[in-house]
Amino acid sequence: MVLLACLTCFVGLTGLTGCSSSGDIGNGTVAASTSAAPTAPVLDSNLPVDALPVIPAGKSEMVPCPYLDTQWVANTNGQRMIGQGVDARFNTPACVFWSFPDEPQATVIVRHMPTEQAAINVVDWAAPITTTEPVDENGWSGGRSGNPQGAVYAVQKGPVAVVVFSNQEQSLKAELIAKETIKNLNL
Repeated sequence: MVLLACLTCFVGLTGLTGCSSSGDIGNGTVAASTSAAPTAPVLDSNLPVDALPVIPAGKSEMVPCPYLDTQWVANTNGQRMIGQGVDARFNTPACVFWSFPDEPQATVIVRHMPTEQAAINVVDWAAPITTTEPVDENGWSGGRSGNPQGAVYAVQKGPVAVVVFSNQEQSLKAELIAKETIKNLNL
């Protein structure tokens, strides 16, 4: 009887029938309760360290970032916002913001890595220590750089990394966006 109840629940999980949480399998028979073994979270869908957000519709999309205000980003980066999108492959969705140029005006990536070293690797990919100015503030460490091609501000704390790319020369703009992200997400 228990085997039949378990089989009925299995079939229910595949969408053919259902089981109630009380164990009643629908015909008055009570099934044995089972609990699924907890599974470890798959951090950032096992994306590589150098994963960039993918927004299929590009700047024609207008999906708001769940943790940054659109107008705040536009004001901080100094450009009008005409498009934005999110990439939900990341545990915390990566956000991409566009102005008139084809390249994004700002890209925000928050990575939840399995280890602190993996988070450091994300920062080293985005802001290599050999070519950037070091950052060490409030437990967050990494690097920053700005030049005519754009700016980056990348920091990590424990297994979390925050990377912001801006199309502006000043790394201060990328830094402000990163700090707002950290604050809004309580990282």
